[in-house]
Amino acid sequence: MLEIVLLAMVAAFLGLRLYSVLGRRAEHEEESVPQRFEGGDKGAGLAPGNVAPAQAVAAAPQRLAQLEGVMPAVERGVREIAAADGKFDLPAFMEGARAAYRMVLEAFWEGDKETLRSLCDDSVYAGFVAAIDAREAAGEKLENSLIRIEETRIHSASLDGRMARIAVLFVADIAAVTRDAEGNVIAGSLDDAIESRDVWTFSRNVSARDPNWMLEETDEG
Repeated sequence: MLEIVLLAMVAAFLGLRLYSVLGRRAEHEEESVPQRFEGGDKGAGLAPGNVAPAQAVAAAPQRLAQLEGVMPAVERGVREIAAADGKFDLPAFMEGARAAYRMVLEAFWEGDKETLRSLCDDSVYAGFVAAIDAREAAGEKLENSLIRIEETRIHSASLDGRMARIAVLFVADIAAVTRDAEGNVIAGSLDDAIESRDVWTFSRNVSARDPNWMLEETDEG
């Protein structure tokens, strides 16, 4: 009995943590959800190598919109990424991050390992799979709902060699319920939403042909 209770607590906790990274679409949002998390329009931007980094940034100021008011270190990191990748588009990245947040959470809740595999790196994927397997072994099911995403903003950004990393803070209201094999509620409530603050780090090799960013790390905000 103690093991079942502990598994339920772990599943509920991971359900909340994961929902602040990609979950079910909020009722009032009308954003389209891409099948993959891309950092921008493949047909837009400047090809890296055709233009000097400084020129690439100056030639497309709209790509760096949403930088006003951010910390100097964050702005510097974003500009370094944009200089290294002429197709990087910050507004498109943020839109993709919100979509990825929903997709990952929904996949976790439903036990969709294939979708998680396409969006997460090895370590994050392994953590999700372990939680899914433990939940299924206990005969438990998650019934979570993303009420709304209150805020999405860049928490940090850096370029390490050719590897770009951008951490995004998600502040969301989430309702979560865990049911046992008989359908009884053993944790949470759909009537009470809880504010979740999570920082998810996405990474991408700016030299790679693949435009998709991968979820590299999840942490509390």
